[in-house]
Amino acid sequence: MSYHGLDHFVGNTPLIRLNRISDLTGCEILGKAEFMNPGGSVKDRAALGIIRQAEKDGLLFPGSTIVEGTAGNTGIGLTIIGQARGYKSVIIIPETQAPEKIALLRALGAEVIPVPAKPYSDPDNYNHIARRLAAEKGWFWANQFDNLANRQAHFDTTGPEILAQTDGTVNAFVAAIGTGGTLAGTSLFLKSRNPNIATVCADPYGAAMWGWFTQKRLDLDDGDSFAEGIGQGRVTKNIEDLQVDKSYRIDDHTAISLIHQLLREEGLFLGLSSGINIGGALRYAQDHGPGKTIVTILCDTGQKYQSKLYNPEWLAENDLVP
Repeated sequence: MSYHGLDHFVGNTPLIRLNRISDLTGCEILGKAEFMNPGGSVKDRAALGIIRQAEKDGLLFPGSTIVEGTAGNTGIGLTIIGQARGYKSVIIIPETQAPEKIALLRALGAEVIPVPAKPYSDPDNYNHIARRLAAEKGWFWANQFDNLANRQAHFDTTGPEILAQTDGTVNAFVAAIGTGGTLAGTSLFLKSRNPNIATVCADPYGAAMWGWFTQKRLDLDDGDSFAEGIGQGRVTKNIEDLQVDKSYRIDDHTAISLIHQLLREEGLFLGLSSGINIGGALRYAQDHGPGKTIVTILCDTGQKYQSKLYNPEWLAENDLVP
């Protein structure tokens, strides 16, 4: 027998058939159960990939501190995987994120610094604060948005897993963009094996990637979203050479209705980013007809969003009752 620590068990998550929308569309719509990673989200893959590359480059050693600007899930992954490998974590997080995330990060042992939510163009954006702290204190800045170890982790793991789990029958891969690592790394691998596998972006309203992929514009202002951890406003290094075959706008009400339906009918308890992804998979199935195998990402569970997404009063106040 061979035994391993926690960091060995990132990845190799199952594909779950989303029964209701698969039956309704005549497609096989499958969700990669990334909430089954040790830190509870798809971001564990990026965290492990970034840490391993930094170790290889001599940037991390026992007792080092990792600092990162994150909406939460990457911070959780960096914290638990970092602890498993001997590192401390400092997390800079926009104060608009779900209070459950901030409390969880602190419970896990990270030093958490909530800051006002500001755009990337502002010098006090949470990413810039993380970069400055790294330079001032000699910490390692994970830099998930522009660190290509992020997408490489998905090229090395998520893509091969999906190809193997579908026995090569996958027709499309659908994912929203946060840093871009998941969509870019996974789809680059899949297309390297079969160029006909479609790369599909599901974008929330208010994010810029739909405009970039459809019109090469980053300045379209078409609304807003409550989604956390997705909705990029710039072309990061992880996506600057990514070719997307189809891009969809998915509104919050659709995404919330989908995750509530999946909880009620299939026992899946998911966050809003998963709903955006599933909405994109559903749109692709509707546009391309039955018989397709479509894979998307179930990013995390609804546990960190109970005060909002699963709170009837909050849903009613925001006109988002499913």
